[in-house]
Amino acid sequence: MLKNVAVVVLNGVQPFELGVVCEVFGIDRGEQGLPVYDFAVAAAEPGPIQAQAGFTITTPYGLERLAEADLVAVPAGGTYGSRAYPPELLLELRRAVERGARVLSVCSGAFVLGAAGLLDGRRCTTHWRHADDLARRFPLAQVEPDVLYVDEDPVITSAGTAAGIDACLHLVRKEQGSEVASTIARRMVVPPHREGGQAQYIDRPLPRSAQCDTVGDVLGWMERHLDREVTVEELAVRAHMSPRTFARRFQQETGTTPYRWLLGQRVLLARELLEGTDDTVDAIAARSGFGNAAALRHHFARSVGTTPQAYRRTFRVPPEAVRA
Repeated sequence: MLKNVAVVVLNGVQPFELGVVCEVFGIDRGEQGLPVYDFAVAAAEPGPIQAQAGFTITTPYGLERLAEADLVAVPAGGTYGSRAYPPELLLELRRAVERGARVLSVCSGAFVLGAAGLLDGRRCTTHWRHADDLARRFPLAQVEPDVLYVDEDPVITSAGTAAGIDACLHLVRKEQGSEVASTIARRMVVPPHREGGQAQYIDRPLPRSAQCDTVGDVLGWMERHLDREVTVEELAVRAHMSPRTFARRFQQETGTTPYRWLLGQRVLLARELLEGTDDTVDAIAARSGFGNAAALRHHFARSVGTTPQAYRRTFRVPPEAVRA
């Protein structure tokens, strides 16, 4: 059952991520026949709580409020990846899971769940900028940086900012059905479910290493001819090396293989064309070197986590908006 929700605030809490949980679970929508949650904001530290944006939060509830919650949510905080947390909070989070409640984190709130030991042996996520830090700090956690949220019931973790909405609506859908989740989403003017994962929002240019002394000219040529099919042997001739030496030098200087480097650059070009042109998927496949739409869709989905058409719907900037 999902009736009682408590959201925990620590000093440095991010207002938007806190607001996400308050918006989904803290508003009385009973006039529409929707569930009304017993909702509270609980302070994990002596108040008033200092929000990241510079204002303070006062609440009559402390950690004792968590004991009755079916769901305990932990929103993001600006310093959550490096700070220590009140031992009483970590204990209450563990107790919540032990008695059958769920815990949910938004963005860097996952670090609090990790400190409580609740990510050990579980799949989880956080904002892609924090994913490596989360994995280093909690090596027993199975961090998945490319997804919007992970439901490892009773532990639910979500990525940055708006992904918290996705995770909250997912939980509502799971507990109270699609109609309830969709109605709440319409009230919030957000999609009830988003396609793809974080990968489509990550800016992933493939930087050329400053140490590309021997393959730099070849990299430049490859960038200018992404639509051409090339082999390692052909590239090695351009670099005046044997194929084996070229492959070794390429790996040393770029950190990847020629094939993977070329594939990454082609995906980046396809993303730019989907965002900035009205070219068909077939035309983009040809311009970016994939040859055909099927190959583009295959590699694009593996790299970005969504389809070219879905990516274009999300990121295409209308010409009139550019002119404005």
